Amino acid sequence: MKPIELSIPLGIATPPWPTYIPLQVQYFKRLAPNGANGQVVTHSNHVGTHLDGEIHFYTPGKDIASLELDFLMHEGAIVDLSDVCGDYDVYTSKMVEDRVEVKEGDILIIHTGYHHYGWDQPTADEIRYMIKHPGPNREFADWAKRKKLRWIGVDCGSADHPMNTKIREWMPAQAKECDEHFQKTYKMSLDEIFSTDKYQLMHLEMFNHGIIHAECLGGDIDLLLNQRAVIGCFPWRFVDGESCISRILAFVEDDRYAELMAKKAKAKLTKFGDIAGDTNPWLHQEAIMEKH
Repeated sequence: MKPIELSIPLGIATPPWPTYIPLQVQYFKRLAPNGANGQVVTHSNHVGTHLDGEIHFYTPGKDIASLELDFLMHEGAIVDLSDVCGDYDVYTSKMVEDRVEVKEGDILIIHTGYHHYGWDQPTADEIRYMIKHPGPNREFADWAKRKKLRWIGVDCGSADHPMNTKIREWMPAQAKECDEHFQKTYKMSLDEIFSTDKYQLMHLEMFNHGIIHAECLGGDIDLLLNQRAVIGCFPWRFVDGESCISRILAFVEDDRYAELMAKKAKAKLTKFGDIAGDTNPWLHQEAIMEKH
């Protein structure tokens, strides 16, 4: 089996989750005169591709070091919801199951398409990436519990809808825009769809059930839309870690890997060598054709 990258590049320009400490890198020695380069790195755990651990929101939960390897690496599905979800939209379990087979105990990776607005992409838009991406409601969370999902990954700033987080208070102009969108699309207000009893439900109502999630995925995720693969998340063996920057990979058989790399050879790439988002609509069309 061979790996396919599902992580975004990490550098000092990578935006952390709003208000969190970004990555900072400082040299404390250089080749001249020390004979070696050395760096000090400072960051929060919520910058770039990262895994939210149970104790991020659940006091008696597991730290990152306590997560078993079989939990972190397992079979899973990568679903593409970009054809049904845009700015501020709410996605459902039906949208997922209409597009890909999800088995009990799977890892589930959700491609909203918003990694196309990540800092590493030619279509980068940090406000849209962090503030306007789609997200789920409690119906989706309840379905994830029934499915006994291991963990969930998303290609945007949060596994929760951004307007079901503190962002709603921090970005009042966008909250107003979202409220107008909800009333037009769902005939309900923002306060009705995400009432206080549903606040940050993908964190507060899931981590106590052992279902955590990874955020800010990307890389070559476009190669695997509406497909299944073995998926692995590789955080540090971080004792007392509430969350952790991680490398996330999908693993496929060698012959399938060769086919996917042939597709990638036709695609436009970012400066880091990943597929450049929705500049390649043919990838999404192939994903739909493979499912149907």
